[in-house]
Amino acid sequence: MSTRVSPDGMYYWDGQSWVSTLSHDGRFRWNGTAWVPVASQPFAPVPYQAPPAARQPTSWTLPMQYAVAGWYAISAVYTLTLPFWMGGMMSTIMTQSFRRQEQLNPNVTPPPPEFIQAMTTFMNGVLWVSTLVGVAICALFIVGALKRWRWAFYVVLVLLGLGSITAPLNLINIVDSRAYDAAVGFSLPTGLYVTSLILWIPGAALFVWMLVAAIKRGPWAMTRVS
Repeated sequence: MSTRVSPDGMYYWDGQSWVSTLSHDGRFRWNGTAWVPVASQPFAPVPYQAPPAARQPTSWTLPMQYAVAGWYAISAVYTLTLPFWMGGMMSTIMTQSFRRQEQLNPNVTPPPPEFIQAMTTFMNGVLWVSTLVGVAICALFIVGALKRWRWAFYVVLVLLGLGSITAPLNLINIVDSRAYDAAVGFSLPTGLYVTSLILWIPGAALFVWMLVAAIKRGPWAMTRVS
């Protein structure tokens, strides 16, 4: 006896409700008079999508890797020296800061020498922690340069760009640092500004080189080859 089947063949009427024509195991379908095997549906071929063109090193790539790695190796060595020659300076900075507070607030009782010593010891500890963190960051960028990590290229580019704008401030402080000293509440030796200015020159040159490479070729001066 024939059974009423829906136009799409997905359901049949059993006299009370519409029931799926597909068997429980999914291998047969009720056509209204008998169970027939379900024809396998061929899969539509997936169109081939060519992978994106890989980047290949150029004549700039290896020198740029070594330049960035060398820059951060020098930065790591410089950072390691900071606690040794700034340790004694930290006591002077703390003393100058508290004296400035006394001048600004003459009615406030000055802190005892023990408190100043404790703060100096604390700041020396902060200096050492900052040094270790700075060296770890330098080591990370050295590895990133040698392995040509894309994110490391752009982070280094941004950091060098930010560092390249400090030259005017260093020049002003070399000529006359009184305005800066009055703003921060303590004075730094002129040699620190001179050293920063000397290190600014190769840092700015490296920034310009990396910027030109990023615009013309890509990260780490690598170009796409079709």
